[in-house]
Amino acid sequence: MAVKQTAGRDSLGEFAPKFAQLNDDVLFGEVWSREDKLSLRDRSLVTVVSLMSQGLTDSSFKFHLMSAKNNGITKSEIAEILTHAAFYAGWPKAWEAFRMAKEVWEEEAVTEDAKTAHENSMLFPIGQPNDAFAKFFIGQSYLSPVSTEQVGIFNVTFEPKCRNNWHVHNAKSGGGQILICIAGRGYYQEWGKEPQELNPGDVVNIPVGVKHWHGAAPDSWFSHLAIEVPAEEGSNEWMEPVDDEVYGKLK
Repeated sequence: MAVKQTAGRDSLGEFAPKFAQLNDDVLFGEVWSREDKLSLRDRSLVTVVSLMSQGLTDSSFKFHLMSAKNNGITKSEIAEILTHAAFYAGWPKAWEAFRMAKEVWEEEAVTEDAKTAHENSMLFPIGQPNDAFAKFFIGQSYLSPVSTEQVGIFNVTFEPKCRNNWHVHNAKSGGGQILICIAGRGYYQEWGKEPQELNPGDVVNIPVGVKHWHGAAPDSWFSHLAIEVPAEEGSNEWMEPVDDEVYGKLK
């Protein structure tokens, strides 16, 4: 899968368009995307050590540390990687690298603590990462089946800022969805209408054919039960992601 990068065009698109194109399309679009040659995890490892050895512990180094974490390098592994590299790159450089790595991986620890607190606040478990539908979400969501007989009921949990794409529930007859909010704070919005804040106890009835999205507030985990209304020839039609500008106006 190709790595998408726009940092070059965002920062230097007008001043140095060729450099921006090489950064976004060649370095990330081609070199980083050659997973048949080297995995993203291994490329992150090589990049982090290369930057550390040059003493380049700036914003780009933090970006690559965050990428390394996202590409599967754990807290204990990054500690061992930087310790090993210290003997070859230099002790002072390792101290600076550790300072920034600690910030990146401590963010993960804070997230896990918040996730645990959220799960403890509700009756139903968070479940597993919602990988099957990940391409239709911005951010991490989790799914826990509550009932798969008679009527499908699922506990859907969103980390802060996570939301699903605009979508429509279609059906020849019947159909639609009911949301019952059980923990945290979130939002629901229908196309052409203002977003509606959701809190525990709130219920949303979503008719067939209505374009909408739902997800967490920017500063809160959020969970709701999603109840599938029985339908004849029911289906979900997934559409575009919720625009960052639209979501950014929420509190």
